[in-house]
Amino acid sequence: MTQINQTAAFFTQMNEGAQQAAKDVGCDLTIANANNDSSKQNSDIENFVTQGVTGLIVVAIDVNGVLPAVKAARDKGIKVVAIDAKLEEGSVETFVGVDNEKAGAEAAQWMVDKGLASGKSYGVVDAKNSFIQNQREDSFRKAIDAAGAKYTQSVSGDNVQEKAATAAQNLVTAQPGLDFIYTTGEPATVGAVSAIGADAKTKIIGWDLTKEVISGIDSGSVTAVVQQDPKTEGVEAVKELKAILGGAAAKGFIDVPITIVTKENVEPYRAIFP
Repeated sequence: MTQINQTAAFFTQMNEGAQQAAKDVGCDLTIANANNDSSKQNSDIENFVTQGVTGLIVVAIDVNGVLPAVKAARDKGIKVVAIDAKLEEGSVETFVGVDNEKAGAEAAQWMVDKGLASGKSYGVVDAKNSFIQNQREDSFRKAIDAAGAKYTQSVSGDNVQEKAATAAQNLVTAQPGLDFIYTTGEPATVGAVSAIGADAKTKIIGWDLTKEVISGIDSGSVTAVVQQDPKTEGVEAVKELKAILGGAAAKGFIDVPITIVTKENVEPYRAIFP
Protein backbone atom coordinates (compact mmCIF):
# COMPACT_ATOMS: atom_id res chain seq x y z
CA MET A 1 0.00 0.00 0.00
CA THR A 2 1.35 3.41 -0.96
CA GLN A 3 0.00 6.14 1.32
CA ILE A 4 0.05 9.93 0.84
CA ASN A 5 1.28 10.69 4.36
CA GLN A 6 1.07 9.28 7.86
CA THR A 7 0.41 12.50 9.76
CA ALA A 8 -3.18 13.31 8.82
CA ALA A 9 -5.70 11.39 10.93
CA PHE A 10 -7.64 10.56 7.77
CA PHE A 11 -4.74 8.52 6.41
CA THR A 12 -3.75 6.93 9.71
CA GLN A 13 -7.33 5.70 10.16
CA MET A 14 -7.27 4.32 6.63
CA ASN A 15 -4.06 2.48 7.47
CA GLU A 16 -5.63 1.07 10.64
CA GLY A 17 -8.55 -0.30 8.65
CA ALA A 18 -6.27 -1.83 6.05
CA GLN A 19 -4.01 -3.39 8.68
CA GLN A 20 -6.95 -4.89 10.56
CA ALA A 21 -8.45 -6.28 7.36
CA ALA A 22 -5.09 -7.75 6.31
CA LYS A 23 -4.90 -9.54 9.64
CA ASP A 24 -8.47 -10.77 9.31
CA VAL A 25 -8.10 -12.16 5.77
CA GLY A 26 -4.58 -13.51 6.31
CA CYS A 27 -2.29 -11.47 4.09
CA ASP A 28 0.92 -9.50 4.61
CA LEU A 29 0.56 -5.73 4.23
CA THR A 30 3.41 -3.25 3.89
CA ILE A 31 2.58 0.47 3.90
CA ALA A 32 4.98 2.93 2.26
CA ASN A 33 4.72 6.60 3.25
CA ALA A 34 5.15 8.96 0.28
CA ASN A 35 5.14 11.97 2.63
CA ASN A 36 3.26 14.17 0.12
CA ASP A 37 5.92 13.59 -2.56
CA SER A 38 4.52 12.23 -5.83
CA SER A 39 7.96 11.24 -7.14
CA LYS A 40 8.60 9.23 -3.99
CA GLN A 41 5.22 7.58 -4.40
CA ASN A 42 6.20 6.43 -7.87
CA SER A 43 9.49 5.09 -6.50
CA ASP A 44 7.61 3.26 -3.74
CA ILE A 45 5.42 1.54 -6.34
CA GLU A 46 8.47 0.60 -8.40
CA ASN A 47 10.07 -0.88 -5.27
CA PHE A 48 6.95 -2.92 -4.55
CA VAL A 49 7.06 -4.29 -8.11
CA THR A 50 10.72 -5.23 -7.66
CA GLN A 51 9.87 -6.95 -4.37
CA GLY A 52 7.29 -9.08 -6.18
CA VAL A 53 4.08 -8.11 -4.38
CA THR A 54 0.91 -9.76 -5.66
CA GLY A 55 -1.39 -6.82 -4.99
CA LEU A 56 -1.10 -3.05 -4.65
CA ILE A 57 -3.29 -0.45 -2.96
CA VAL A 58 -2.73 3.11 -4.18
CA VAL A 59 -3.78 6.29 -2.37
CA ALA A 60 -2.60 8.64 -5.11
CA ILE A 61 -1.16 12.11 -4.62
CA ASP A 62 -1.19 12.82 -8.37
CA VAL A 63 -3.76 10.70 -10.20
CA ASN A 64 -2.10 11.30 -13.56
CA GLY A 65 1.52 11.17 -12.47
CA VAL A 66 1.08 7.81 -10.78
CA LEU A 67 -0.34 6.09 -13.87
CA PRO A 68 2.95 4.94 -15.49
CA ALA A 69 4.04 3.22 -12.27
CA VAL A 70 0.60 1.64 -11.83
CA LYS A 71 0.63 0.42 -15.45
CA ALA A 72 4.07 -1.08 -14.96
CA ALA A 73 2.77 -2.93 -11.91
CA ARG A 74 -0.24 -4.31 -13.77
CA ASP A 75 1.98 -5.34 -16.69
CA LYS A 76 3.74 -7.60 -14.16
CA GLY A 77 0.41 -9.18 -13.23
CA ILE A 78 -0.04 -7.20 -10.00
CA LYS A 79 -3.67 -6.42 -9.13
CA VAL A 80 -4.29 -2.80 -8.17
CA VAL A 81 -7.00 -1.18 -6.06
CA ALA A 82 -7.20 2.61 -5.61
CA ILE A 83 -8.53 4.34 -2.49
CA ASP A 84 -9.84 7.89 -2.13
CA ALA A 85 -8.39 9.28 -5.38
CA LYS A 86 -9.98 7.79 -8.48
CA LEU A 87 -7.55 6.90 -11.24
CA GLU A 88 -8.16 6.85 -14.98
CA GLU A 89 -10.94 4.49 -16.07
CA GLY A 90 -9.56 1.00 -16.62
CA SER A 91 -6.22 1.70 -14.93
CA VAL A 92 -7.07 -0.28 -11.76
CA GLU A 93 -9.30 -3.19 -10.85
CA THR A 94 -11.47 -1.28 -8.35
CA PHE A 95 -11.81 2.19 -6.84
CA VAL A 96 -12.83 2.41 -3.17
CA GLY A 97 -13.99 5.75 -1.84
CA VAL A 98 -16.17 8.79 -2.21
CA ASP A 99 -17.40 10.42 -5.39
CA ASN A 100 -15.59 13.67 -4.52
CA GLU A 101 -17.19 15.76 -7.22
CA LYS A 102 -20.67 14.67 -6.15
CA ALA A 103 -19.87 15.18 -2.46
CA GLY A 104 -18.62 18.74 -3.02
CA ALA A 105 -21.91 19.59 -4.71
CA GLU A 106 -23.79 17.85 -1.90
CA ALA A 107 -22.04 20.05 0.69
CA ALA A 108 -23.01 23.14 -1.30
CA GLN A 109 -26.63 21.99 -1.55
CA TRP A 110 -26.74 21.45 2.21
CA MET A 111 -25.76 25.09 2.66
CA VAL A 112 -28.34 26.25 0.13
CA ASP A 113 -31.03 24.26 1.92
CA LYS A 114 -30.02 25.85 5.24
CA GLY A 115 -30.17 29.36 3.78
CA LEU A 116 -26.40 29.85 4.15
CA ALA A 117 -25.51 30.58 0.52
CA SER A 118 -27.37 33.48 -1.10
CA GLY A 119 -25.60 36.80 -0.59
CA LYS A 120 -22.79 35.27 1.49
CA SER A 121 -19.11 35.89 0.73
CA TYR A 122 -16.57 33.10 1.03
CA GLY A 123 -13.02 32.02 0.37
CA VAL A 124 -11.40 28.59 0.04
CA VAL A 125 -8.46 26.91 1.73
CA ASP A 126 -7.51 24.07 -0.59
CA ALA A 127 -4.57 21.92 -1.70
CA LYS A 128 -3.70 22.61 -5.30
CA ASN A 129 -1.40 19.55 -5.33
CA SER A 130 -4.36 17.25 -4.64
CA PHE A 131 -6.53 16.22 -7.60
CA ILE A 132 -9.43 15.12 -5.42
CA GLN A 133 -9.41 18.32 -3.37
CA ASN A 134 -9.55 20.29 -6.60
CA GLN A 135 -12.64 18.26 -7.52
CA ARG A 136 -14.23 19.05 -4.17
CA GLU A 137 -13.56 22.74 -4.64
CA ASP A 138 -14.72 22.99 -8.24
CA SER A 139 -18.05 21.22 -7.70
CA PHE A 140 -18.75 23.12 -4.47
CA ARG A 141 -18.02 26.49 -6.03
CA LYS A 142 -20.12 25.78 -9.10
CA ALA A 143 -23.16 24.90 -6.99
CA ILE A 144 -22.77 27.54 -4.29
CA ASP A 145 -22.09 30.36 -6.76
CA ALA A 146 -25.19 29.40 -8.76
CA ALA A 147 -27.17 29.83 -5.53
CA GLY A 148 -25.95 33.41 -5.08
CA ALA A 149 -22.83 33.11 -2.93
CA LYS A 150 -19.92 35.46 -3.68
CA TYR A 151 -16.51 33.82 -4.19
CA THR A 152 -13.43 35.89 -3.27
CA GLN A 153 -10.26 33.81 -3.54
CA SER A 154 -8.61 30.46 -2.87
CA VAL A 155 -5.36 29.84 -0.99
CA SER A 156 -3.43 26.58 -0.98
CA GLY A 157 -2.10 24.82 2.10
CA ASP A 158 -0.59 21.99 0.02
CA ASN A 159 -2.25 19.37 2.26
CA VAL A 160 0.08 20.33 5.15
CA GLN A 161 -1.52 21.59 8.35
CA GLU A 162 1.04 24.29 9.19
CA LYS A 163 0.97 25.67 5.65
CA ALA A 164 -2.83 25.54 5.65
CA ALA A 165 -3.01 27.52 8.90
CA THR A 166 -0.78 30.22 7.39
CA ALA A 167 -2.81 30.20 4.18
CA ALA A 168 -6.06 30.54 6.12
CA GLN A 169 -4.65 33.44 8.12
CA ASN A 170 -3.56 35.12 4.89
CA LEU A 171 -7.04 34.61 3.49
CA VAL A 172 -8.88 36.23 6.39
CA THR A 173 -6.37 39.09 6.40
CA ALA A 174 -6.81 39.71 2.68
CA GLN A 175 -10.58 39.20 2.78
CA PRO A 176 -11.92 40.61 6.05
CA GLY A 177 -15.59 40.00 6.77
CA LEU A 178 -15.96 36.68 4.97
CA ASP A 179 -19.14 34.86 5.94
CA PHE A 180 -17.55 31.45 5.56
CA ILE A 181 -14.47 29.55 4.49
CA TYR A 182 -14.73 26.28 2.58
CA THR A 183 -11.89 23.85 3.34
CA THR A 184 -11.21 20.87 1.11
CA GLY A 185 -9.37 18.44 3.40
CA GLU A 186 -8.24 17.72 6.94
CA PRO A 187 -5.09 19.93 7.01
CA ALA A 188 -7.03 22.84 5.52
CA THR A 189 -9.89 22.44 8.00
CA VAL A 190 -7.62 22.15 11.05
CA GLY A 191 -5.53 25.05 9.78
CA ALA A 192 -8.58 27.25 9.32
CA VAL A 193 -9.88 26.41 12.81
CA SER A 194 -6.51 27.44 14.21
CA ALA A 195 -6.37 30.64 12.16
CA ILE A 196 -9.80 32.13 12.78
CA GLY A 197 -10.30 31.23 16.45
CA ALA A 198 -13.53 30.51 18.29
CA ASP A 199 -15.15 33.97 18.26
CA ALA A 200 -14.80 34.93 14.61
CA LYS A 201 -17.78 35.95 12.52
CA THR A 202 -16.38 33.83 9.69
CA LYS A 203 -17.53 30.21 9.86
CA ILE A 204 -15.98 27.07 8.39
CA ILE A 205 -17.60 24.53 6.10
CA GLY A 206 -15.09 21.79 5.38
CA TRP A 207 -13.92 18.24 5.06
CA ASP A 208 -12.69 15.72 7.64
CA LEU A 209 -13.08 15.67 11.39
CA THR A 210 -10.32 15.77 13.98
CA LYS A 211 -10.36 16.51 17.69
CA GLU A 212 -9.60 20.17 16.90
CA VAL A 213 -12.39 20.34 14.33
CA ILE A 214 -14.90 18.85 16.77
CA SER A 215 -13.87 21.56 19.24
CA GLY A 216 -14.61 24.04 16.45
CA ILE A 217 -18.08 22.56 16.04
CA ASP A 218 -18.61 22.89 19.79
CA SER A 219 -17.49 26.54 19.81
CA GLY A 220 -19.52 27.42 16.74
CA SER A 221 -16.61 28.31 14.46
CA VAL A 222 -17.27 25.18 12.36
CA THR A 223 -20.78 24.90 10.93
CA ALA A 224 -20.55 21.59 9.08
CA VAL A 225 -18.00 19.00 8.04
CA VAL A 226 -18.13 16.46 5.23
CA GLN A 227 -16.99 13.29 6.96
CA GLN A 228 -15.71 10.29 5.09
CA ASP A 229 -15.09 6.85 6.56
CA PRO A 230 -11.37 6.24 5.91
CA LYS A 231 -11.17 3.17 8.14
CA THR A 232 -13.90 1.46 6.13
CA GLU A 233 -12.14 2.48 2.92
CA GLY A 234 -8.99 0.72 4.12
CA VAL A 235 -10.94 -2.38 5.13
CA GLU A 236 -12.84 -2.58 1.85
CA ALA A 237 -9.71 -2.11 -0.27
CA VAL A 238 -7.88 -5.01 1.38
CA LYS A 239 -10.94 -7.26 1.26
CA GLU A 240 -11.51 -6.44 -2.39
CA LEU A 241 -7.88 -7.05 -3.33
CA LYS A 242 -7.84 -10.36 -1.47
CA ALA A 243 -11.05 -11.44 -3.24
CA ILE A 244 -9.66 -10.51 -6.66
CA LEU A 245 -6.46 -12.43 -5.96
CA GLY A 246 -8.68 -15.39 -5.03
CA GLY A 247 -10.38 -15.30 -8.42
CA ALA A 248 -13.42 -13.10 -7.73
CA ALA A 249 -14.58 -10.57 -10.30
CA ALA A 250 -13.55 -7.00 -9.51
CA LYS A 251 -16.40 -4.79 -8.28
CA GLY A 252 -15.04 -1.77 -10.15
CA PHE A 253 -16.33 0.78 -7.64
CA ILE A 254 -17.07 0.48 -3.93
CA ASP A 255 -18.90 3.59 -2.74
CA VAL A 256 -18.23 4.61 0.87
CA PRO A 257 -20.90 7.24 1.68
CA ILE A 258 -20.25 10.60 3.35
CA THR A 259 -21.97 12.13 6.37
CA ILE A 260 -22.42 15.87 6.89
CA VAL A 261 -21.56 16.38 10.56
CA THR A 262 -22.95 19.29 12.60
CA LYS A 263 -23.66 19.98 16.27
CA GLU A 264 -26.75 17.81 15.94
CA ASN A 265 -24.94 14.58 15.01
CA VAL A 266 -21.31 15.03 16.13
CA GLU A 267 -21.61 13.05 19.38
CA PRO A 268 -20.72 9.55 18.03
CA TYR A 269 -17.49 10.89 16.51
CA ARG A 270 -16.02 12.01 19.82
CA ALA A 271 -14.91 8.46 20.62
CA ILE A 272 -13.15 8.23 17.24
CA PHE A 273 -11.24 11.48 17.82
CA PRO A 274 -10.62 11.55 21.60
